[in-house]
Amino acid sequence: MDLELGGKVVLVTGGSEGLGAAVARRLVREGAKVALCARGVERLEATAAALRAEGGDVLTVQADVSRAWEVEHFVDAAHARFGRIDALVNNAGTAAGRPFASVSDAEWEADLQLKVFAAIRASRQALPFLKESGGGAIVNVLAIAAKTPGANSTPSSVSRAAGLALTKALSKEFGPHDIRVNAVLVGIIESGQWERRAREVGKPVESFQQEMARHAGIPLGRVGKAEEFADTVAFLLSPRGGYISGAAINVDGGLSAAV
Repeated sequence: MDLELGGKVVLVTGGSEGLGAAVARRLVREGAKVALCARGVERLEATAAALRAEGGDVLTVQADVSRAWEVEHFVDAAHARFGRIDALVNNAGTAAGRPFASVSDAEWEADLQLKVFAAIRASRQALPFLKESGGGAIVNVLAIAAKTPGANSTPSSVSRAAGLALTKALSKEFGPHDIRVNAVLVGIIESGQWERRAREVGKPVESFQQEMARHAGIPLGRVGKAEEFADTVAFLLSPRGGYISGAAINVDGGLSAAV
């Protein structure tokens, strides 16, 4: 299926590795132009080099999206380079779940800055450019805990739930401008953080992920592939998903108890 993304300009935060890099790779293979930001320069440039080797037109900007001026600079730099913006993927964020009483005010604030305020600022900064392009799409990358928070899941589950509300609110407000806003809620999917965790405990990544799937009780019996997540995001960004807005789609192998 041609997703009709050729020539479109898509911004991806947290695009240096894992899920963000997988999305960027899928978009480049569809012919889109991609702007990526991340805090770590080395991984960011390595990912960009790989994408350029595949023929991708890629812009990289070092940015910590928890800092307002840096995320705003990223959006403006992308528009200055490509002359338009057609879509935004708010992907930056890490898993952080601990007992409620152990989470300090500073940790709450840091999590909200990274996962909620970054998406707010990027969306706000991109909005006039999306309107200028005649419409577009935003995908907020969340987690299934946004719908089904559990014990010891703070602060992430609360931040992700805020992202879910933001998605729905923006879909209502931006819809008249032909800007669609959706969320993808991930379960346990291959990513850099799980690879690092496997190394920390001294286990091969594949066996570590198999144990994770078994322990979590994933109905499909395996951890998801980053490419499967990227396919979903690319479809939601594309004209092929043109009548989907305000949706929160689980990509979790059936793990979540909520639809």
